[in-house]
Amino acid sequence: MARISMRVDGMKVTDDVEPRTLLVQYLREGLGKTGTVIGCDTSNCGACTVHLDGDSVKSCNVLAVQADGCEVTTIEGLADTVEGDLHPVQEAFRECHGLQCGFCTPGMIMQSVDLLKRNPQPSEDEIREGIEGNLCRCTGYHNIVRAVQYASGHLATAASPRGATEEVDAL
Repeated sequence: MARISMRVDGMKVTDDVEPRTLLVQYLREGLGKTGTVIGCDTSNCGACTVHLDGDSVKSCNVLAVQADGCEVTTIEGLADTVEGDLHPVQEAFRECHGLQCGFCTPGMIMQSVDLLKRNPQPSEDEIREGIEGNLCRCTGYHNIVRAVQYASGHLATAASPRGATEEVDAL
């Protein structure tokens, strides 16, 4: 067993884990963070995407011991649980119907948040390239791309200086 400590969705956790335990397994089975989905176990689908120290990673490709000392954010950690508000990207996926079965949605949202952090105003091609490691078998990606554009516009508006009246047309 290996002793690990990390912050998961803002809460400090310390635990003993088998050294071969995948981060996705630890999050789901050890911490009950079932929003992080196990899709393929081969890092092909991206359904298990989380943020590790602020960057998106496929948690089926990371050992829990590799996350020792790190900050992990799951889909459950994006929303403002105090205020009950969804993260702007979560809201955009809801608003633009960027999901169908919902299986890929947590990973797709986590990857989109990372994309918008790196590129706040991506073009459609940049969005498609930015999410290409996350697979969706239902939507055809059109509404997912629209959701990222919508979130981009809303995040840009929210970041505007107070009193700014310029509206961003994200669609």
